[in-house]
Amino acid sequence: MTRAVVILVVLSWCCSCSPLSKKSLSKTFRMTDEKFQDHTGFALYDLEKEKMIYEYKSGHYFTPASNTKIFTLFSCLSLLGDSVPGLKYIQTSDSLIFWGTGDPSFLYKEVHNNDRIFSFLKSATQPLYFSESNFQTTGFGSGWAWDDYNDYYSAERSAFPIYGNLVSIDSKPGELLVQPSYFKNYIKRGSQEEKPKLIRRAESNEFTFHSGLSQREFQADVPFKVAGELTATLLSDTLNKIVRLIERPIQESTRTLYSLPVDSLYKIMMQESDNFIAEQLLLLCSQAISDSLKPEIAIRFVKKTFLNDLKDEPRWVDGSGLSRYNLFTPRSIVQMWERIYSRMPRERLFALLATGGQSGTIKRWYSAEQPYIFGKTGSLSNNHCLSGFLVTKEGKTLVFSFMNNNFTTSVNEIRSHMESILRTIYERY
Repeated sequence: MTRAVVILVVLSWCCSCSPLSKKSLSKTFRMTDEKFQDHTGFALYDLEKEKMIYEYKSGHYFTPASNTKIFTLFSCLSLLGDSVPGLKYIQTSDSLIFWGTGDPSFLYKEVHNNDRIFSFLKSATQPLYFSESNFQTTGFGSGWAWDDYNDYYSAERSAFPIYGNLVSIDSKPGELLVQPSYFKNYIKRGSQEEKPKLIRRAESNEFTFHSGLSQREFQADVPFKVAGELTATLLSDTLNKIVRLIERPIQESTRTLYSLPVDSLYKIMMQESDNFIAEQLLLLCSQAISDSLKPEIAIRFVKKTFLNDLKDEPRWVDGSGLSRYNLFTPRSIVQMWERIYSRMPRERLFALLATGGQSGTIKRWYSAEQPYIFGKTGSLSNNHCLSGFLVTKEGKTLVFSFMNNNFTTSVNEIRSHMESILRTIYERY
């Protein structure tokens, strides 16, 4: 179905209903379900009336992709304070022993104005010892695509991330800039390809840079394979002082050093859909209720403590939505948004979300004189979701979840279809 056909379908619905016909809306969803051959679910909730306005397969389970980050945000609001725990440490006259908390911000270029942890370690006069004994999970999450290991959005999880656990290169004529510079000796030149690329071997930190036939400048971020010894080495190289790796469990006498306001991370996670930050935030949540960095701890606790009354129990396995094992229903996502809305001032919440026509992953979609969509997208191959808040022309605030799975058409066709329906709701409700 072309975008023009979608618009005609929705326009015919608009002309036949006054002001918003559930019957016509259902017909529209059934028609597009058939045309796109996908699995579509939708839920629309009126915050003021505290009731569901419309549902279409809202109790069916869908692969949420990055809509999973809505659950991660709720977990953070429930378990973290206003500032991010940057590290835990014990400081004596002859040593400074520290543990990572999962804080993703250390020297990560996507996060600005964060040098508190760096300054603390740099200025320490005692020998530095790093322990990762509290890291009780794996670099990749359950259900992640193993062959995404070379893509920036699939950086490995770790106790003390550094540079976002990415190797960044900038290729210019006669020059190859590498950060962290430690990896410069681990990058070899490969054959010239049609387009430039940086490829890491799956099981090691050996990289090959292939220059392009015509493109003279190139930038890329590729995850490196994380290990405790490598983290200590990178810290030593960055701080210009020795950091030794030791095996020591966290003790009750440890102190916590905070790094930056939590909203600095929430905004990047929700607007830009940063998977790495989402995964690390879930580790931070587990650290807040235990001595272990393990996502299952946080998920189990949040489900049991805060989400035991959801209409549909979520199958929730990671923080980012990279896993194909995640399964949520549209009406449960609406419930999550309702709870988040009750916990945060509206101005603060909306400032963190992608905004139609203005910011984040929907910057080029859902445009209007006044923004009317504030939410979170979720995309994997053949799956696209959008959930959040819709502010109508009359000023009513609605919560919605629009989930599409298993389509074979282009994702832009799906987005156009979604935009047409949501725009009509904005105009007519």
